[in-house]
Amino acid sequence: QQQQQQQQNDVLPTFKNLKTKQNVTSAACNHTKTKEELEPSVFDILEQLKDSLPIDKNVVLRDSFARQHDYLRISLVERCNLRCQYCMPPDGVPLQPSDDLLLSREEIYTLAALFSKHGVNKVRLTGGEPLLRKDLVEIVSDLKTGLGIPHVGMTTNGVTLKRKLPALVQAGLTHVNISLDSLQKNVFEELTRRQGLTQVLSSIHSACELLPFQRVKLNVVVMKGINDAELEDFCNLTRQLPLDVRFIEWMPFHDNGWNQGRFVSYAQMQTKLQHLQLQRVQDGPNDTTKWWKLPQDNNALGRIGFITSMSDHFCGTCNRLRLTADGKLKACLFGSSEVSLRDALRSGYSTESIEKLIHYAVQRKTFALGGHGSAQGIAKANDNRPMTLIGG
Repeated sequence: QQQQQQQQNDVLPTFKNLKTKQNVTSAACNHTKTKEELEPSVFDILEQLKDSLPIDKNVVLRDSFARQHDYLRISLVERCNLRCQYCMPPDGVPLQPSDDLLLSREEIYTLAALFSKHGVNKVRLTGGEPLLRKDLVEIVSDLKTGLGIPHVGMTTNGVTLKRKLPALVQAGLTHVNISLDSLQKNVFEELTRRQGLTQVLSSIHSACELLPFQRVKLNVVVMKGINDAELEDFCNLTRQLPLDVRFIEWMPFHDNGWNQGRFVSYAQMQTKLQHLQLQRVQDGPNDTTKWWKLPQDNNALGRIGFITSMSDHFCGTCNRLRLTADGKLKACLFGSSEVSLRDALRSGYSTESIEKLIHYAVQRKTFALGGHGSAQGIAKANDNRPMTLIGG
């Protein structure tokens, strides 16, 4: 363990002292610099990392705040078959002009293998809508069988999940999170700008049948005046189904219309549900969720959780990294900093160089909320991708 720490300490000074374009001035350049101009390119970073010590295979992905990262979320596509209000602006988002700019199945395997080598034991596939990826079953098999990653999950809107789930489970899918923000047809269609509630509800039942206990979660983004009157209805789903329902505080992302007036905090949700007399249960390690259950005499099969990213963040125990569909590594959901592993891979850089690049990105991670301080700070900066281009 001391040897591993020494290896990491030997690398850290080199990473921390990298020059960035923000420190370079030019008399001929007086305009306000864009994020791309301020950030060093991946090739600048690799050039400065080339003389640093190699990364030992046993070194885990630990940031400068001693947080170990063993959970990787991989976005497979930018496209989605819904248009959820909190996820993207009304006119949609600018997509990559060609699928060739997205990571291929082989590139996903190569990069996932590097993360696995350095301690990642859980992968979640996201999007966009990951079910739109034609080689999804093969990717699941690559991760579970090919690389032996113990936990391979997926986050989906559930519209087309039911017919594809058996093949995914057979390939090795271990967990599924389904996003659903209303049980009412008219509200669902207002929020998603599409139809499909019946299909999603059917997918939830199928998932509960095919996957073991506590392997199916329902994600509900709560917004005042939109769906906050449905909290009890969602809780009641846990009475009959082995389903964990999670209420998520609405988070600000690029042009998603976030405002304080529609924000519903954890405390406000608790107040709305106090008549149910929920009982607190144990949270897991690195859990983003505060878990509760209906009273024991209800014999509820599932749990009720609250993800309090804005009012009571859990950044201090964050163990997550995100790889976007176009191959950018994001160390923080709320930060704008990205490093292109795709460009490094396609330019022929060695495995050792890409490992250094991954550690560099992890060690630059801010302590909380992308360095913005609060939900209001994130909204004001407005410098992140839309959620659908991050992958959640």
